[in-house]
Amino acid sequence: MTGLLTQAEGDPVAIDNASGKGDFLFVCEHASRRLPERLGTLGLSKEALESHIAWDPGALAVARQLAERLDSALIHQRFSRLAYDCNRPPESDAAMPAVSEIFEVPGNRAMSAAERQARVEEIYLPFRDAVARFVSERKAAGRRLFLVTMHSFTPVYFGEPRAVEIGILHDADSRLADRMLAIATDGEVAYDIRRNKPYGPADGVTHSLVEYGVRNGLPNVMIEIRNDLIRDEISQRVMADYLEGLLVKSRAALPGR
Repeated sequence: MTGLLTQAEGDPVAIDNASGKGDFLFVCEHASRRLPERLGTLGLSKEALESHIAWDPGALAVARQLAERLDSALIHQRFSRLAYDCNRPPESDAAMPAVSEIFEVPGNRAMSAAERQARVEEIYLPFRDAVARFVSERKAAGRRLFLVTMHSFTPVYFGEPRAVEIGILHDADSRLADRMLAIATDGEVAYDIRRNKPYGPADGVTHSLVEYGVRNGLPNVMIEIRNDLIRDEISQRVMADYLEGLLVKSRAALPGR
């Protein structure tokens, strides 16, 4: 197999509110648990394919609320991170993982070079190009822009509970993260919110921040939300309320360019 996506499956990347007047760009790399038809189930059970290894539950719903409220664009991936994790470069083993937490992924073992390249060309590159093009067009128009990538994480990882509720992640550029953390911890603290937790740059999770944010001089942040806090519409709305306040206040304190 050298081709991957069928014509009926459509574009691997979706853009919501592309003409929004707001100055945020929301990116959700793990928005979907859908697999391309030609990959079947990758040898995984229904339980595994519905779990956090396949997608970031609740992340897209919160991102959509934020994009709507802030009249900003949202770019998201339409296929599962198990087919290709768009927050990883092609050379990373985690881009097409053979193991994800406790789950073996048989369909990602012993792929041919052509099969790997098909996933890069048909899933990752269209996504990368869509985000890069949006950023380039905004910069060319002289409009300020803040990059926010939206994720969620499992409350129990390798059997260990996680106390952190919201992670504010950054790579070399911590401007936006610094402002958000300062605001979040000033006075009454609503959530257990931490810097570069439960993951950080050393875990290889900041590819998108570097690729689209740092390299373009854009203030950027990755938001990780524990997924038990965003399981339904009400909790997703509550979280969006909180994050909207953090982002708006941080924007006011840190003009973008």
